Amino acid sequence: MALIMHPSLAVHPGDWLKSEIVDPSGVSINRLASCFHVTRQTLSSLFNGHTALSAEMAIRFEKAFGVKADTLMRMQIAYDLAKARAHAEDIVVDEVLAAA
Repeated sequence: MALIMHPSLAVHPGDWLKSEIVDPSGVSINRLASCFHVTRQTLSSLFNGHTALSAEMAIRFEKAFGVKADTLMRMQIAYDLAKARAHAEDIVVDEVLAAA
């Protein structure tokens, strides 16, 4: 039996990174953006859940804070899938295989 995560349990990795990694470290978003060679807006969009975590950004966090990029990418996939499942009834798929 497959386990299905309730959408309310899905956490955007940007929110988690900000609250659990960046804020406790005391690093400002401006400083982090400079160290990551990205814009402040790029990080702000990620932290506010407006953009998905990219593989490259996950590697940046791995290099800077030691959190595994693989784990962060699994968080993003779980979040995306939970959001899609929340409206699965709206996804239309026609029959692929004809009944024999």
